[in-house]
Amino acid sequence: MSDSGKPPLPVTPDDVRAAFARIAPHVRRTPAWSLPRGFGHDGEVSLKLELFQHAGSFKARGAFNTLLSEAVPEAGVAAASGGNHGAAVAYAAMRLGHAARIFVPEIASPAKVDAIRRFGAQIVIGGPRYADALLACSIHIAASGALSVHAYDAEATIAGQGTVALEWEEDAGPLDTVLVAVGGGGLIAGMATWLSGRTKVVGVEPAGSCALHAALEAGRPVDVEVHSIAADSLGARSAGRLVHEIAAACVDQVVLVGDDAIVAAQRTLWRDFRIATEAGGAAALAALLSGAYRPRPGERVGVLLCGGNVDLGILAELTEAKS
Repeated sequence: MSDSGKPPLPVTPDDVRAAFARIAPHVRRTPAWSLPRGFGHDGEVSLKLELFQHAGSFKARGAFNTLLSEAVPEAGVAAASGGNHGAAVAYAAMRLGHAARIFVPEIASPAKVDAIRRFGAQIVIGGPRYADALLACSIHIAASGALSVHAYDAEATIAGQGTVALEWEEDAGPLDTVLVAVGGGGLIAGMATWLSGRTKVVGVEPAGSCALHAALEAGRPVDVEVHSIAADSLGARSAGRLVHEIAAACVDQVVLVGDDAIVAAQRTLWRDFRIATEAGGAAALAALLSGAYRPRPGERVGVLLCGGNVDLGILAELTEAKS
């Protein structure tokens, strides 16, 4: 038991710090860009440009932490993914010399599937949705003995993703609030583990894919319907058990944004900064632009841009629609 009398959480700040040291030679230290006044807010906005990470998203952190923490069998590694996690696992496996098999759903973005293939992994279409790909991956792992690299609900994954917050805090200094997009929740669970007690952590989910919001309301992970422009990266049918446990203790708030707000954030990032983000990568900014999260006057707000694996043809259509 902890000093508070409550059971300890499954991932600790010490786990995040250890992961940071472990993966440092293998991941990029991504920029934190300070805007004195940004996006209609009168206070400082810090953009963490994690879309510049290897394989195009924060997921490389958890992938490397898992592969460097576990003994990898001859059968290699296996993962189920909407795209970004698969690309990250494929990249980490390639760099560390392991075979990888990635199970993706039919809705996976072609840009992300191409990235997985480029990093040398075997791709298996596991069914219509992420949950179907996860089931197919589980069957393969049971039969082959391959190492499972879970996208969000594993201690090593969560600790690895939490290194985003440690790095951001070192580079940008203390922030009052950080806005973090949520799919299965490994990222926000890791970041909240590190920031809890110092910085307000606000999750941002699409209204059509709100697994963590539903879990916190129900008091346990529950299945939700998934219908969102960001479903290929933020489309988990339910939050993980470990994620829910950490989020219930450490996440301050979860807000919902519509697909129109996400597209507007993508347009803003491209129009004003020439930053190309996927829908999931723009979701956190959508909360600030749309008013789903309203900061106090002068509040130092951090916005995580977590993924850049966007089909440039689709981005062009989105940006030209308002030109």
